[in-house]
Amino acid sequence: MRFRAKIVDLACLNHFSRIINTIAKLAKTCILRLTVCKLYFILSDKVANGGASLWCELSQGNFFDEFQMEGVAAEHNEIYLELVPENLSRALKTSQSAKAVKIKLTNKHCPCLRVAVELPSLSSSSRIVTHDIPVGVIPRRMWNDFREPSVPDFDVSIYLPVLKTMKSVVERMKNLSNFIVIEANLSGEMNLKIETDLVSVTTHFKDLGNPPWASEDGCQSSAQSRDLESMAEACIDIKKLQQLLAGQQVNPTKALCNIVHKRIVHFILLHEEVSLQYFIPAIA
Repeated sequence: MRFRAKIVDLACLNHFSRIINTIAKLAKTCILRLTVCKLYFILSDKVANGGASLWCELSQGNFFDEFQMEGVAAEHNEIYLELVPENLSRALKTSQSAKAVKIKLTNKHCPCLRVAVELPSLSSSSRIVTHDIPVGVIPRRMWNDFREPSVPDFDVSIYLPVLKTMKSVVERMKNLSNFIVIEANLSGEMNLKIETDLVSVTTHFKDLGNPPWASEDGCQSSAQSRDLESMAEACIDIKKLQQLLAGQQVNPTKALCNIVHKRIVHFILLHEEVSLQYFIPAIA
């Protein structure tokens, strides 16, 4: 089992660093899955326990100048590591002006991801700052616990409003309640609502647009037979939504949300070569 990679391009490095920052805001620990073509960051809190789950995938070719890996076996050419994303985020913070960053899986006293940041210096020799990030190697028998979550058969899918606007609305509402209701319909309308014994506040968004979804077999989701005006809603933990919006550094070109009525809200943020999915279960 071997892994080593190198980023030289500064723009790629900063972009990668922002993605790790976003993930660090959403997950205390996560699984890093390495394949030949892609990296995946996975958080699968059991939705039954009210936990949110995260699935972020990026194509390694868009970030790394060198990327070599050998998985646990020829027929299972993948590596699954458990790590604290905040540690990786901190290691990359020193790389803002780096000439190169190398990441390598090592095993001195325990398995580690070694992040070596090559900094420019005035003399001919460069300074190298290394960070060893402890990781746990996930055994093959447990890999199935970290498969891509299936996209539920949603009632409504809608594009999100400008995330900065949504963030400031949610931050104000967070001071009033622990829960927020997201409701939307197929006419491009979405409302954010909180209701307590003392106060009821609703923010309305209009003309957001609804993505044109069709499933593989040509038959579309249950959303197709819905009345366009009728709202699907879910009440969720406002802190989880706020974490997603506050930690958002991917700057998506597309952001949308799917609502399964009273069951789950599924957010999808897309940016060229990165996709981030975040599932927040509804509170009964």
